[in-house]
Amino acid sequence: DAGLPAASFALRYVVFGGEALELQSLKPWFDRYGDDKPRLINMYGITETTVHVTYRPISLADLAANRGSVIGEPIPDLRVFLLDAQGQPVPLGVPGEMVVSGAGVAQGYLNRTELTAERFVPDPFADDPAARMYRSGDLARRLEGGDLEYMGRIDQQVKIRGFRIELGEIESVIARHPEVRQVAVIDREDVPGDKRLVAYLVADQSQSTPLLQELREQLRRELPEYMTPAHFVFVDALRLTANGKLDRKALPAPQNVREERGRPFNPPRNATEQAIAEVWQAVLRVDRVGIDDHFFELGGNSLLLMRVHGRLKEALHRDFPIVALLQYSTVRALARHLDLGVANAPASQVSIDRAQKQREAQRRLRDRMGRS
Repeated sequence: DAGLPAASFALRYVVFGGEALELQSLKPWFDRYGDDKPRLINMYGITETTVHVTYRPISLADLAANRGSVIGEPIPDLRVFLLDAQGQPVPLGVPGEMVVSGAGVAQGYLNRTELTAERFVPDPFADDPAARMYRSGDLARRLEGGDLEYMGRIDQQVKIRGFRIELGEIESVIARHPEVRQVAVIDREDVPGDKRLVAYLVADQSQSTPLLQELREQLRRELPEYMTPAHFVFVDALRLTANGKLDRKALPAPQNVREERGRPFNPPRNATEQAIAEVWQAVLRVDRVGIDDHFFELGGNSLLLMRVHGRLKEALHRDFPIVALLQYSTVRALARHLDLGVANAPASQVSIDRAQKQREAQRRLRDRMGRS
């Protein structure tokens, strides 16, 4: 009964399981009843380990820290290892597949010999040579202090421009924002050969502009730039299929990128800005480009950056280092740099700067493209 004081509850514990817990959804409860009586426990479990594997009491401090779906530590008769694709333990903070061993692990699947051999594998960390451990297919990372944070399914991994990306890792960072109710990140290829990450958010629409700015800053602090979605799309709900999976077909394609970011359109004011805007518009396949639009926020990437560089040199009839496109990522900033910075620099200094910046650009592009 929502009208009862917390002290009148006979219930001692409320256990959450089955789906990743969004901690911020507990805020109304904690605001009303606190976090002591009853205790709210987040548990992770799978049928093959009969049934719970880890547990974690949730407190107001967890909400204040904007943590993801923390699932705590293993129950006494089980152990959890986080392993990479080669079966080696991953470092602290790095996502890995959750592999469970111990007395609670089942013997296998009935009449499914091949699947049993695939999922129930020898346990190299046990003293008993006959011991088996279960590969869950779930991703998690270990936090400072020992807690595990659930990060989604391993089959959420996608490959974009040579980078292997865990969609669950991106969703975990976004979901920690208190204004986000639900989130799903997918890869879309609306234009052949141009695959991009798109985040779909169920959130407070009235706060979309500051929310997107905060999300981008949070993602850039915690994840590599190539894991920041090219687009954020607000939806009323994330629809599911009859099997309980995300209905990708029901998700709309990104439309007006500028409206999505709450940024007004400021048209080019001179020939240089106009030339840059036209090249970006053609390469990025967007309706129009304003002087305050950000190349990477419009969906740009390192491969398109090289195409833009070549076209701009032809359109402007001047040479400039590709690193300028990284340093000055809006039309306004790039045009000012090209019209003032390069034009006013001594010829000798331009040559020196160009050589240095080209070397730096090559290094940064290798980092972005995973070719270091």
